[in-house]
This record gives sequence, C-alpha cells and structure tokens, in this order.
Amino acid sequence: MPFIKLTKIERKRFLVLITCLLMAIGAWLFMALNNKYVYTAKTVLVYKNFPQKRAFHALQSDTVDLQVEGTGWQLLFARLRVKPQSITIGLEKLNTRNFILFSEQLYGVNNQLETSQKIISVKPDTLYFDFSERTVKRVPVKLVSNLSFVKQYGIANKVEIIPSYVTLSGPEQELKQIHEWPTDTLKLSNIQNTPVTRIAMAQNKMKNVSIFPTSAEVKVPVDEFTEKTIELPLRIVNNKEYYNIKLYPKKVKITFLVALSKYQQINEDFIELHVDLNEWKLLNHNKLSVKITRFPEYCKLVKLVPEKIDFIIER
Repeated sequence: MPFIKLTKIERKRFLVLITCLLMAIGAWLFMALNNKYVYTAKTVLVYKNFPQKRAFHALQSDTVDLQVEGTGWQLLFARLRVKPQSITIGLEKLNTRNFILFSEQLYGVNNQLETSQKIISVKPDTLYFDFSERTVKRVPVKLVSNLSFVKQYGIANKVEIIPSYVTLSGPEQELKQIHEWPTDTLKLSNIQNTPVTRIAMAQNKMKNVSIFPTSAEVKVPVDEFTEKTIELPLRIVNNKEYYNIKLYPKKVKITFLVALSKYQQINEDFIELHVDLNEWKLLNHNKLSVKITRFPEYCKLVKLVPEKIDFIIER
C-alpha cells in the first residue's frame, strides 16, 4: 500500500492542525477541571473532648463517607490518594445525649480541609454510642524487653519503672479484664552499664479506655558477674516418722554467678537446700535429689556438687 506523500506546505498545515487540536483539548480539560464537582471521599474519624463521667462505645464503624464539593483537580487527586484524610470530631455533646450529629459540626470539619473544598454532607450523619459508668483503676506496668549483654554482665537487681503503675479510666466491664499494662518493647544490645531510658506504653486499642501516663522511665541495674561457691548443709523434708537419717555427704557445694557489688553480701543465709524422703518412701529411690528451696534473686545457678545424696536410715 503506497504511503501518502505530503508536500512541505501540507505537512506544515497538518502540524498546525494537530497543535491547535491538542491546545483545544488542553483548554477544555483545564476548564473542566476548574469546574465544581461533588465527589465521595472515605475518611477516618478521630475523637476529641471525651465525656468525663461517661464511658462510651461507638455502635458503628469509625470510617464515614464525606460528600465533598471541590474542583476537578481536587477530585483527580482525591482518587489518587492512598490513604483517606482523617477528620476530628468533638464528643462534648455526649455528656447530655447518646448521639453526635455531623450537621452540627460541619463548620469545624470544613476548617480541617483545604479552603477551596467544602463538605456538603456526611454519611451517616448521626453517630450513636452505647454508655456505661466510667470507673478508674490502677494496674502495674509490665516491661516488655529484648536485652543482650556483654559477656559476664547481666541484670543485678530489680528493674525500676517510674511510675510503676498506670491509671486507666473506662467502663468497669472492660477494666475488669485488664490486670497489667505492657510497655513498648525496650531493645538494647551489648549492655555493660546501667541504662536509663524512657519507654512509651503499648498502644491503647480501646477507644473508650484512657491511660495515664503514656510513658515511663526505665532503669535496668547492670553489673559484672563472677562465680562464687558456698558449702551448705541439707535439710530433710517429709520425715514424718522421725527416722534417724545419715546423709553422705552432709554438705553440698553450690556454685553460682553473683554481681560483684553483692559478692560479700550473698552468703549461706540466702540459700537453702533440701532432700525429700518421699523419694525413698514413695518412689523407692536409693539416692535423694538435692533441691533448692531458697535462692537469691538475680543470681544464676551454675552447678550443684553432688546433685544426688546417698543416705542410711537407722530405725
């Protein structure tokens, strides 16, 4: 099929025609996008001004449809948005009733958007809430941590959390199920000194429960550990018949890791070992296992020598 051959003048006229056509389309698009349109945009609700003496529970989703009047440009970019814009709604009216009307707050909501946009209506226009009496409860803070230490170092004492309790406010039925409040995960590595840091409380996912404070100061006492060995006598339990029992050996060596700052403080008064005669009476064992009854907190057991004891019973 032969190609149409145009003269130089014809090619020039054709390019002018195409240029004019593109300019006309561009002008039409520009005018069209400058016109006002009404479009729907989904948005997430954020509540403020909670009622002080009433605990609430929303009876509908926290996502609503906004009927927005704006230019074609705004409509185009609204479609391209990945996440909807959130709007803030005041709940002060819930002190006297169980519903919120968007029509009463349209002016304030419009102020949260671009000045050239205007919200005409919201679907649904009315938000309903369920209520119960608001109570207060204090629960301990639970530290969630992921800690690693330099070799020979570790936690030498109780971790300090200030404050150690948080105050919860909300419906009594929901507060009954809460016995502690976790923190965000405290992540520290290669620790060899005592860190002091501030950690946020875990995110509150219950909209009708408030928490105070929202963060705490955490101090993790860290010290270098070393081995210590103590020789201890054994206590016999469950000797209800008062047998005359001889143990061999009479004492056991216990080796454990202790913080250098507590090396002299920790002695035989902090540790108690025993053997249970029921192992012989009920299980017919010919040796008794050494068990730890009391052991210092934050010390780490290394070994017991021996772990089993020979015995002779004289009747």
